[in-house]
Amino acid sequence: MNQADGQTGGTALRGALAPVAALLVSVALLLMGNGLQGTLLPIRGVAESFSNLQIGLQGTFYFLGFTVGCISGPYLLSRGGHIRTFMAMASLTSVTALLHAMMPEPYLWAALRGITGLCFAVLYIVIESWLNEKSTNANRGTVFSVYTIVNLTVVTIGQLMVGMASPTSFLLFAVTSILISVSALPLAFTTSTSPKPAAPIRANLKRLYKISPVGFVGCAAVGFANGAFWALAPLFAQANGLDPSGVGLFMSAIVLGGALAQWPFGALSDRVDRRYVVIAAAALACLAGLTLTFLAGGNLWALLGIGALLGAGAMPVYALSVAHANDHARPDQMVEVSSGLLLVFGAGAAMGPVLASLLQSTLPFPALFTYTALIHGALVGFVLWRLLRRGPVAREDRVTFTRSAVAAQTLSQTGTVAAESIGREKNSAERP
Repeated sequence: MNQADGQTGGTALRGALAPVAALLVSVALLLMGNGLQGTLLPIRGVAESFSNLQIGLQGTFYFLGFTVGCISGPYLLSRGGHIRTFMAMASLTSVTALLHAMMPEPYLWAALRGITGLCFAVLYIVIESWLNEKSTNANRGTVFSVYTIVNLTVVTIGQLMVGMASPTSFLLFAVTSILISVSALPLAFTTSTSPKPAAPIRANLKRLYKISPVGFVGCAAVGFANGAFWALAPLFAQANGLDPSGVGLFMSAIVLGGALAQWPFGALSDRVDRRYVVIAAAALACLAGLTLTFLAGGNLWALLGIGALLGAGAMPVYALSVAHANDHARPDQMVEVSSGLLLVFGAGAAMGPVLASLLQSTLPFPALFTYTALIHGALVGFVLWRLLRRGPVAREDRVTFTRSAVAAQTLSQTGTVAAESIGREKNSAERP
């Protein structure tokens, strides 16, 4: 009986993943290259004597480009289709990776990061719309769970690859370019038919805030905090005496901590008012940020352990905020809400690196995680205030976290089109 159930489950998993197998291989190669590049550039920037503000500006331009890509991506898809759009964006991203090594100038790098951010936003829209089209209400949660696991695993591997060679050499930039270029091959030769492009969605931010103030502010706070983190955390680790391999370990510990905490926080949020879980996660991130600033010192194991706790608190907040917003949205508002929340995230992430850099320049100690602690502490205060203004959503009216927020976890790196799965599932759940 158990063996038969296992065989049935394995067959179902293979059936769900077969139409997207080539796409997942492309995703693995693409995001491995992106993970390597994201950790490599700040370290190389320090070696080139870039200031913290110049490095933060590069993070700002990345998320500005990402936001533009979220808006323009559906239009590009309607012109080129999924496969050609993926190949074009991967090709352009590969070129920018090499240009970083060839011309190490801070403001040129900022422009290149803007191009990279735009490309990756479009690539995520291609990826997630493809996954959405090839999955059903019955297996969509499984497909996006596998996608999330692939995402987190390969990004971690890419971050660890920064220790393979000197950041001042050409090799790591070449490896980044190779991984991104090769990612186009599985998709180029797939026999799976590509999906139809989705219609562009216009987000109304004023209406979005009215639907869910906590979802709106939560996604903005994640943008402010995580945008600064991705741009400047390698510098923090390096300032605490870690070599490039140690920097990769530190970044990986934070990502893995967030991955491990995602489902416990999500499962808890399905049982209690999600706002209490947002408070708990943000409070953990706040305390871990302060601890990293003042107590971790240069001890590798302390940095890794506290970094994992920071990730456990900070990384789930976006998905929790998206799930809470969808609890308050009508089925026909789901795509608009998730698209709007991604734009709110992108705007915050564009401002976060510069704000954190300016704070660091005024304080006599590495202040990155003081900044993230302040952001998460402010979010805790806002959610506590909202608890007094609005009651909880009835449990039977909520969108199940594991169905609705699995794609949101990847954003803090996601495209807008995956939000369609939320609307479809809530629609199907509400049919008589």
